[in-house]
Amino acid sequence: MTDITAPLLEWYGKHKRALPWRESPDAYRVWVSEIMLQQTRIQAVMGYYERFMTAFPSVEALAQAEEDAVLKLWEGLGYYSRARNLHKCAKIVTERCDGQFPADYKALRALPGIGDYTAGAIASIAFNLPEAAVDGNVMRLHARLTACPTEIQNPAYRKAVQRELSALSPAGQCGDFSSALMELGETVCLPGTPRCGECPLREPCEANKRGETALYPVMAAKKPRRVEERTVLLLLRGNRIALHKRGDKGLLAGLWEFPGGEVPEGAEMCGEAVHIFTHVEWHMKGYIVPDAPDGDYQWFTQSERRQLAIPSAFRCFAAIAEEMGY
Repeated sequence: MTDITAPLLEWYGKHKRALPWRESPDAYRVWVSEIMLQQTRIQAVMGYYERFMTAFPSVEALAQAEEDAVLKLWEGLGYYSRARNLHKCAKIVTERCDGQFPADYKALRALPGIGDYTAGAIASIAFNLPEAAVDGNVMRLHARLTACPTEIQNPAYRKAVQRELSALSPAGQCGDFSSALMELGETVCLPGTPRCGECPLREPCEANKRGETALYPVMAAKKPRRVEERTVLLLLRGNRIALHKRGDKGLLAGLWEFPGGEVPEGAEMCGEAVHIFTHVEWHMKGYIVPDAPDGDYQWFTQSERRQLAIPSAFRCFAAIAEEMGY
């Protein structure tokens, strides 16, 4: 592994993509981009990142925002706990750190929503510290380079990779080294069929030497997702529609949703949808309920509803409501 640094950095200098968060890689921009990129592809993030930076150009601006405004800008990105932790962390950095992210891995790691990977990314890219940012792309790359038989999800293996790559980070180029590893994993050392002919590390790569790239990384067997049958009610009253705010904990915490429960008499079925989360599938049937009774929810006009963050799980039913003028 000691012979990967020079060819990797040379390749990165020629092939790195022009991404908005790379234009001015200060800690705030790196932090927001890395949180958005967790379990989300770059192309999906680009527009969200630009809109987020326009609305909240600094950590202080984010800290002062209302949570509903933050969640609304996050609408459609999923994994909303990321947005809530982003908001919470911004307040802590503003109030306790005078608006400055600490240039220290352990101090970054102690902030809400910042794990090993994000702390490594901020430390290396924003502060040029020898701390590796190890995500799934980097783990896959390492597994092939070393032909490692350990399951890629193994926490001890990930820690070992982080230590090894941190030790290889070249002084003065730590940020480029971290970014290059992630870039190579995402664009060349792909899942399934890697582009070995384009890889600057094909010669030292053990899996490539053996012709066994398809065998790595070793993955643990996935558990089947739990299926939940759900009812979605479009409760109408006058020119308003009912929404319910979910609790502060659990799946989609703090977001607005269409109520569920038993289907009232006189309701008309309006559609079906399936939404897949990491560990659960929602199989939903929607019903329109005119002249709905009151309940444990709030009533909103169409313009008011548009200002609220409604998870993409309900996109089909939000579109139906929109068409009806609610």
